[in-house]
Amino acid sequence: MHYLFSVIHDAADLATDEEMAAIDVFNDRLKTEGHWVFAGGLAAPSTATVIDNRGGAALFTDGPYVETKEYLAGFWIVEAADLDVAVKLAGDGSLACNRKVEVRPFAGVDLQPLPGK
Repeated sequence: MHYLFSVIHDAADLATDEEMAAIDVFNDRLKTEGHWVFAGGLAAPSTATVIDNRGGAALFTDGPYVETKEYLAGFWIVEAADLDVAVKLAGDGSLACNRKVEVRPFAGVDLQPLPGK
């Protein structure tokens, strides 16, 4: 089963060199143990553009969708046998990146395994 680990932060600063080193070690562990699917860090919320095309004419707004103290700083998509494994991995990811991590399973359909898995 696949899970989204959302990295939640309350400041627009990027990870420190020490945090990046710990994240690299965690990423390597995910790959070695067969949990890795994809991951990425995101730029500051001020770089966001929101597009709303529900009314038939696209409306573009600069900045984040909502004004909040916390924002999505990055994410991991991982493969785990069950929620217990995912929660344990997310705890280790939270420690590595020094930020909160939210765990959510993908709804309805599971992602296809990567080639060679």
